[in-house]
Amino acid sequence: MSIRITPLTDPEPSAIGHRLAWLAAGPDGTPLGSAFLRLFAKEGQRHLAQLELQVHPAERRRGVGSLLLDAAVAAAREDGRRSLVAQAEAGSPGAAFLAARDFRIAMTLTYARLPLADADLPALAEEIVAKAPAGYRLAEWEGMVPDALAGSYVASRRAMDDMPMGAVDYGTVVWDLGRLRAAVDAVEGRGEVLHTVAAVDEADGSVVGFTELVTPGSGTGDGLHYGTAVLSEHRGHGLARWMKAASIVRARERHPLLEGLVTDTADNNPYMRRVNDGLGYAATHEAHEFQREL
Repeated sequence: MSIRITPLTDPEPSAIGHRLAWLAAGPDGTPLGSAFLRLFAKEGQRHLAQLELQVHPAERRRGVGSLLLDAAVAAAREDGRRSLVAQAEAGSPGAAFLAARDFRIAMTLTYARLPLADADLPALAEEIVAKAPAGYRLAEWEGMVPDALAGSYVASRRAMDDMPMGAVDYGTVVWDLGRLRAAVDAVEGRGEVLHTVAAVDEADGSVVGFTELVTPGSGTGDGLHYGTAVLSEHRGHGLARWMKAASIVRARERHPLLEGLVTDTADNNPYMRRVNDGLGYAATHEAHEFQREL
């Protein structure tokens, strides 16, 4: 079968980077698969590219994926990237495809879900008040961080610098207001809502930890937890559990038709696994973060 690989025009670049895209089609123009390559632009991650590759199940094992991968690898090398990362569910055809093409498993993620119908929301709500760590208060917002907290919230993002990432060469993520705005705009552009709960040190009013939740704009289906992190000098006070409990309660209050919340945790992050287990999240499946040196 003759396969045509066509580069596509992607939207304008963001503060985070830009994407390249390719479409694979058959002789009659029927779409067979696609590939997207994100090229990170921020200092500390200019060595890295991220791949998303999909082939229609009926068209697999015909060379479509290999041609798309070849195009992405060539573009990444031309742009001077040294590492290419991609994610696939454990045991899936995608995982087998990557493993056969010089990708190695650099990290394993466990996905877990909390069905909101089963969550003990009154107990969690009581815990937020009764077990509030001394010297801290909660703050929350939708979308972009309020101006009054913006500076310390940006500074608090360094709490993720030592987050367990297995052997993935993610480099250093440098956060500033522009990167935050780009992340918020990306979520809103998909018709979703970003809700953040933060722990604030009452001594100086600074943000010392945060947890993020993205929910569908319809308020139905499942929400997805993004980052949860606490500055190292404020760890050991139960802030992660406190913030995440508040995020669960707020999600139910704001979106009564929301069905569940999904989170993922690296297998070498036992602390966050304990937090999730204690809040009632149950594992659903594993995924691997693959990496290939270029």
